[in-house]
Amino acid sequence: MVDLNGRGRQVAVLDAPSNLGLRPPAPGTVPGCAKLPGALRDCGVVQRLGAQDAGCLTPPRYDRGDWQPGDGVFHASAIADYSQRLADRLADLFERDRLPVVLGGDCSILLGVALALRRRGRYGLAFLDGHSDFRHPGNSEDVGAAAGEDLALVTGRGQADLTDIEDLRPYVRDQDVVVVGMREDDAARDELGLLGVPVWDAPRLLAEGPASAVAGTLDHLGQDGLDGFWVHLDVDILDDGVMPAVDSPASGGIDHDHLEALLEGLAGSRRCVGVDITIFDPDLDPDGLLAQELTDTLVAGLPRA
Repeated sequence: MVDLNGRGRQVAVLDAPSNLGLRPPAPGTVPGCAKLPGALRDCGVVQRLGAQDAGCLTPPRYDRGDWQPGDGVFHASAIADYSQRLADRLADLFERDRLPVVLGGDCSILLGVALALRRRGRYGLAFLDGHSDFRHPGNSEDVGAAAGEDLALVTGRGQADLTDIEDLRPYVRDQDVVVVGMREDDAARDELGLLGVPVWDAPRLLAEGPASAVAGTLDHLGQDGLDGFWVHLDVDILDDGVMPAVDSPASGGIDHDHLEALLEGLAGSRRCVGVDITIFDPDLDPDGLLAQELTDTLVAGLPRA
C-alpha cells in the first residue's frame, strides 16, 4: 500500500459535481453548486496549481421524486452509490501517490471521501465549514438533506445505508475530527463539546488568528493511531460579505486571507492526504468575480507542483 503521507506528491484535481445533498433553492429548480468545478476550471485552477487533471465523476440525476419530510435522507440510494464510485476514484489516485483536490458539489461528497479513507485505515478530518453539519435523528426532526448532515453521517449517525456502507461505520471517529470556522450560534455546538470534538468557531478564529487554529488542529490530528487527515472545505466558512454565492450565507465568518492561511497550514502539512471544496454556487455569481476570488485563494493556499 502506498504511503499517503510526505511532501512532493503531485496534486490531482477531480471533479465530483454532485448536488444530491441539497434542498432545491426554489420549487422546480436544482442547486447550482454542481457547476462549481466548471467555474473554477474556467479560472484556471488546474493549470495554476500545476495539477494533473483527474477528470470528472458524473453524478446521478437530481430528482427527489415523491420524497416527503420524515422519509429520511432524500437521494440516499444515489448518494450511497456515488460515494462508492468516488471512493474508487480516490483509491486509484492514492495508489498513484497523488494528492487529490476534489471539486464538488455539495457537502455530501464527504461520504465518498471518508469511505475511501476508511477503506485504507484510520484518518482524521479537518472540517472547515461555516456550519457543523451535525444534524441527525438524535437531535433533529428535520433530517433529509445530506449536505447539512455530512459530519453526522461520516461519524456514524443516521440511516445505515449512508453511515454503514461496506460495513465500515464509522468512517471517521469523533475523536479524530476538528471543526474550524462554524458560526457561534450553531445548534450542535454543545453536543460537539460533550463529544470532545475540538471547535475553533469563527469568533475564536478571528480573535486568535488562523495560525493558532492551524497549530491546534495539527496538534490534535497528529495523535498516535492516525494515518493522516483530510481537509474538507465548505466555502460558506467565508463571511457573506465576501462570499454570498452559497446556499446558506451568514455573517460573522472569515475572509479570504484567513482562508488562505488555513489552507496553507493544513493542506501543506505532510500529513494531509487531500482536500475537497464544496457549496460555491456559480448561479449566484453572474459576473464570475466571486469564482475568480475563490480560485485565487485556493491557488495561494493549496500545495502546487
